[in-house]
Amino acid sequence: MAEPQQPAQAQFNIEKIYVKDASLEIPNAPQVFLERAQPEVEFQFRNEGQAIGNDYHEVVLTATVTAKFKDSGKTVFLIEASQGGIFLVKGVPESDIELVYAITCPTILLPYLRETVSDMAVRAGFPPVFLAPMNFEALYRQRQQAGEQQGAPEQTH
Repeated sequence: MAEPQQPAQAQFNIEKIYVKDASLEIPNAPQVFLERAQPEVEFQFRNEGQAIGNDYHEVVLTATVTAKFKDSGKTVFLIEASQGGIFLVKGVPESDIELVYAITCPTILLPYLRETVSDMAVRAGFPPVFLAPMNFEALYRQRQQAGEQQGAPEQTH
């Protein structure tokens, strides 16, 4: 009597983590270094994922950090960094790949992106910039609910 086939075991592996893109602008240097006011810092994040063949996927988490003086509106610095990763994702249903792109991989990439952004700020002559921990699952659920409420199709990352 033949045994029933077991479903393929899901596999997930980090193959490579790398800085895909990095940009730093200090448009008002050197005067900005003479200011004594503390700048306000804004953060924006986005992530994208794509299959690159043979069960490998690339996911890129990008942070844009803008520091401005509140009074003058002058930009102190603008940092944009994209942290990429190549992941082996095997035996995961196609319907769940979006969760891997939106939650699993960005959670792995965030500490590396945090280090990249902080290092760029320090090398530019500013105090370190610390990206706060993020709950990518909660963010994904919020986007999902917002899309359902508006009746619009969900946007790709």
